Amino acid sequence: METENRIEVAKRAVMAQTDLLHREFGRARRMTKSDGSQVTPVDIAISEDLQRTITAAFPDDEFFSEELADAAGPALLRARFAWVLDPIDGTDNYAAGVPFCAISLGLLEHGVPVYGIIYDLCRRVLMHGGPGRGLWNGGEAAQVRPEPPHALSLIGFHTPVDEAFAQAGTRVIRDFKIRELGSATLHLAYVAAGMLDGVVGHNVKVWDVAAACALCAAGRGEVCFLDGDLFPLRKFDVNMGGVRYVAGNPVVCSRLKAIVAGEVLAGL
Repeated sequence: METENRIEVAKRAVMAQTDLLHREFGRARRMTKSDGSQVTPVDIAISEDLQRTITAAFPDDEFFSEELADAAGPALLRARFAWVLDPIDGTDNYAAGVPFCAISLGLLEHGVPVYGIIYDLCRRVLMHGGPGRGLWNGGEAAQVRPEPPHALSLIGFHTPVDEAFAQAGTRVIRDFKIRELGSATLHLAYVAAGMLDGVVGHNVKVWDVAAACALCAAGRGEVCFLDGDLFPLRKFDVNMGGVRYVAGNPVVCSRLKAIVAGEVLAGL
């Protein structure tokens, strides 16, 4: 019951933010943070409100948000339950009026994502689920697409920033149909729900994927981190480096991992 109680409180808390999210969509003022990323007052307001709600209900839990973290250094995870929030994944989209953005709240137990709650602004849908508890895309049960990769597979892909991954990007673009949404959370959540076949991520942070990893596991998919496992999470660091991963069903994961790993090796 401990996990189930947290899930119900968190779903209500996320949905309570949606009026503000929609009201300020395309209007919120962007500010540039020290790392060059963007933030709006809505990001901060959602972070603060969700932290208050979750902490009041579960005072022994730890709560981490990209927008509330202490930039001075990492925080070790010590509690059994911890929450990882991205108040608006896709802030650039949100401020510009592009609807691919989401609230992403992940529940971790002993550092491992056990449930994810994602509000998809574009579709006005709550996606939620976790391993052993099923995956829900709105009111419908969902899962990862079972088909092997093929020329018409839809793959979420962020344009690589690092030149070392340019060749890998070229091969992914050559072999599949590409979708670039501007939201790492939605890329992985859409894989979990069978809307995309797979995803290649080159520079994601834990707050981008904590919730969606739980969804993917619930939807019978795989998330393969290419530089060592991200979970169990031992510390939350707002200054963490980006991580690379692929996701999809096991066959899709294997194919994407081979493409990325092969091109990186070829460039060494």
